[in-house]
Amino acid sequence: MFPEYNRRSGRLYSLNDRIVDCFWRSENATGAIEEATKESAAEVLPSPTSKEVAAIAAYITWLARGTAVGKNPAWRGQNIIAADKLIPVAKLDRQKGEAIFLERCITCHGADGQGVAIGDKKPGPLWGPDSWNDGAGASRVHTLAGIIRYAMPYLNPGSLTDEQAQQVAAFITAKPRPAFPYKQTDYLTEKLPADAVYYANR
Repeated sequence: MFPEYNRRSGRLYSLNDRIVDCFWRSENATGAIEEATKESAAEVLPSPTSKEVAAIAAYITWLARGTAVGKNPAWRGQNIIAADKLIPVAKLDRQKGEAIFLERCITCHGADGQGVAIGDKKPGPLWGPDSWNDGAGASRVHTLAGIIRYAMPYLNPGSLTDEQAQQVAAFITAKPRPAFPYKQTDYLTEKLPADAVYYANR
């Protein structure tokens, strides 16, 4: 599917660009530059030409063997809540979301959202300094709600309703998380999505 237009950046993205975004945002690699100078930041952060990024791109390309170029795989885009089921962010109730979270999510994620070790597995933190940063796709309420709706709870995915998933997402996205330092360069050519709550000051 790459190169593909990226609305957030307003340009075509290569597969390597997309992988870099995952590192910078979802994995919060930009947190490593807090103590680095601007000059050294470029050496610290993954780039489209980094050997690690090239290796992951080669692996993904290998996995895609036999798949039609330019045609979405059947699984892509399936974790999206239908437009007519979306609730405006202002109408979501974080307290309801917290109640659902405490009832349905803490077995794996813990009441503090930092993850509970189950054998050798432990979910990553949902908020706090070790979570994804506020420039990640999961920091958008409706994007996170789609993931929750179709992939969670882990042992019973799809058991939450569209509304419940959105309430939980509103609760999680209200929590503190690392700041993406380049948010001012996002959505310069495209309209800011209504659920991009961490961009509210723009």
